[in-house]
Amino acid sequence: MGKSTRPAGGARAGRDKLEALRKEQQAKERRTRLVLITSVLTVILLIAGIVGFTIWRDVSTRPTLDAVQTFEVSRDHTTDPVTYEQTPPVGGNHSPTWLNCGVYTAPVPNENAVHSLEHGAVWVTYRPDLPADQVEQLVDSLPDTYMVVSPFEGLDAPVVASAWGTQLKLTGVDDPRLEEFVKEYRQGPQTPEPGASCTGGTDGVTPGGQMEQPTPSDSASPTPSATASQ
Repeated sequence: MGKSTRPAGGARAGRDKLEALRKEQQAKERRTRLVLITSVLTVILLIAGIVGFTIWRDVSTRPTLDAVQTFEVSRDHTTDPVTYEQTPPVGGNHSPTWLNCGVYTAPVPNENAVHSLEHGAVWVTYRPDLPADQVEQLVDSLPDTYMVVSPFEGLDAPVVASAWGTQLKLTGVDDPRLEEFVKEYRQGPQTPEPGASCTGGTDGVTPGGQMEQPTPSDSASPTPSATASQ
């Protein structure tokens, strides 16, 4: 009996079927990769959109500082009383001794406070009749360093924020622009002597040179010290 042989046509049909299956598998893999890539890109675009919207929302809702006033001021040292053009002053000739940064419950000498502005402090002043709870709220909202807080007679706004050469009149202690002002101008680019000391100066001197004792609050407690020049 002779050997049986598989018809050539059957072999070709088998190979064609295998080739078709291989191509189908490759097409399926390509579709899977495409779906995966599309999904990843969609997630990335979605995240980018959320981040972009969040940044836009934060920027668009951030309080603007358009109302900040800027001034050209001198910066010589003097031991004489100075009459300033701004209330409170934002710069100008000033005492050789800076005011210790901190929170005061009584007015502080302008000439010393201006020297602290020269070192990068922000001076936040408020009307003396501001309720005590609002004063506390004001102090709690501010950083602990390079800040001077004190009452000031004659303000034409409830709260005024001053830095060297700049000033912003605020509607009250909850005015959101205060935080932005402090971020922008405390040790800001307008500071003549950024990083210079805000301690080791004085807690207040009269124009005659005798020490006064403005009572610092417990939250800051500046310590009187000998006069120092800068």
